[in-house]
Amino acid sequence: MKLFSTLALSALLGLTAHGALAAEQTELKGCAAKKQAISEQIEQARAHGNSNQQAGLEKALSEVTANCTDSSLRKEREQKVLDARHEVNKRTKDLDKAMKRGDSEKINKRKDKLAESKKELQEALDDLEK
Repeated sequence: MKLFSTLALSALLGLTAHGALAAEQTELKGCAAKKQAISEQIEQARAHGNSNQQAGLEKALSEVTANCTDSSLRKEREQKVLDARHEVNKRTKDLDKAMKRGDSEKINKRKDKLAESKKELQEALDDLEK
């Protein structure tokens, strides 16, 4: 009975530790998250035998390790959000002009470009939260 209790306690502690580790990995932010993402890509490249991609990713990882700070990364991501917002505003104006002219072909093209710009803005906002 004591052996069973010891085994059950060990298993429970192992699962708890694993859960805590998984929770810690999902909460990575900033440069730590960026390093983790690159490391995962390196492992995938290694698993698929893609040595060129692996070498490029290892170089990127060393540059991130040497140069990345959370404040510089945040500024970079904030700038991407600003640029994306500017692009959405520009595309909205272009669509408005096309709608005033009534050219259905240009309207459709402008709608597509606006949708693409909105998607890029959302991606930039998502990155900013990382």
